[in-house]
Amino acid sequence: MISRYTREVMARLWSPEEKLRAWLLVEVLACEGWAKLGRIPEKAVKVIREKTEKYLNEGFQAEDVKAVEKIEQETRHDVIAFLTYMERIIGPEGRYLHLGMTSSDMLDTAMAWLMKRALKIIIQDVDELLEVLKRRALEHKDTVMIGRTHGIHAEPITFGLKFALWFEEMRRNRKRLEAALETISYGKLSGAVGTFAHIEPEVEAYVCEKMGLRPAPVSNQVIQRDRYAEYMAALAVMAGTVEKIATEIRHLQRTEVLEAEEFFHKGQKGSSAMPHKRNPILSENLCGLARLVRGYLMPALENDALWHERDISHSSVERVIVPDATTAADFMLKRLTRMLDKLVVYPERMKKNLNLLRGLIYSQPLLLALTEKGLSRQEAYLLVQRRAMEVWEDENKTFPEVVKADQKIAKYFSREELERIFDLSHYLRHVDTIYKRVFG
Repeated sequence: MISRYTREVMARLWSPEEKLRAWLLVEVLACEGWAKLGRIPEKAVKVIREKTEKYLNEGFQAEDVKAVEKIEQETRHDVIAFLTYMERIIGPEGRYLHLGMTSSDMLDTAMAWLMKRALKIIIQDVDELLEVLKRRALEHKDTVMIGRTHGIHAEPITFGLKFALWFEEMRRNRKRLEAALETISYGKLSGAVGTFAHIEPEVEAYVCEKMGLRPAPVSNQVIQRDRYAEYMAALAVMAGTVEKIATEIRHLQRTEVLEAEEFFHKGQKGSSAMPHKRNPILSENLCGLARLVRGYLMPALENDALWHERDISHSSVERVIVPDATTAADFMLKRLTRMLDKLVVYPERMKKNLNLLRGLIYSQPLLLALTEKGLSRQEAYLLVQRRAMEVWEDENKTFPEVVKADQKIAKYFSREELERIFDLSHYLRHVDTIYKRVFG
């Protein structure tokens, strides 16, 4: 299900009604720009404003969309159909709409305005997620757990460090999204091939300023699609981070691990066949959506190479990928934020799993301590590995016990030195330093 927030905000932004409002805004502002140059009578612009005020302020309705679509069935051209409909509403003054413009002047400037608004929503979503990531990082700063590499127990970390890592990466995503926001915030009203042959640069500048955009320094018939590609790439990388987090939660919720799990609501069902099931469905959903958002990037990259000053091969693609990718990204961020906010954490299970290998996690400090006593690294490695494999193969043995019983190793250390080697706090002594780097 799409969240209420997404349904009411992002979905509405990409509705046909809002698209027509964006188109109309460009056209009316262009008329105002022309009026400032004396090309269109101020009286005519006043009429245009009066006749379109309802649509600009309150938006178009479903019946307006249907009316435009009916005209398009005859014209086979969506922009001409829209202009025809607006001219009927405005009356004789409607002839000033689209003066000196080509379709892409209106389409691309309106699209930039919509894409900018969509990305602002997504950046706000990221900010909300960052708040949750920081809160849970601080909450679990000292919640000790085993770190894993290749899925195998490695050395101790804290659960908070995972959140700190995700926080820092999502903060980088925010910077990428901000950069994409700047890149996409350009409009163009430069005519059929970008030469301003039938429209003045002052009109373009006026429209862009009123819409919170900047004029493209140079264009042909379209805004160049490298801008769109960067926009979609920022969304794709962000989606990858969401998937990274979701994948980790899925692993931590596995029955054999069960160090954390998604909140299970009262009345929730996990399986139609097995009543005992509590599945990581939110995380799995996010992983699937990340594939979609990444998939939208490749068409955006391929849209950059158009024929000469423009063809139309990009248009059909963008009608799908931009609304879908931004809507999916918005939904993903909202879902992840709620999921992490309510994530259930099991510190006792983390402690239990930390001890599953019965002290083998201390193999590296022992290796390093032996090299400090004068052994070569390879000699020390073989000594430690031999004892480690002994513990791997006999579940009744612990690594500290085996090491202390091995005279080839124990002879190098005092009892106090061995105790320091097997001290958990040694692994976590720089957690404060890491937190200062991330949150300080």
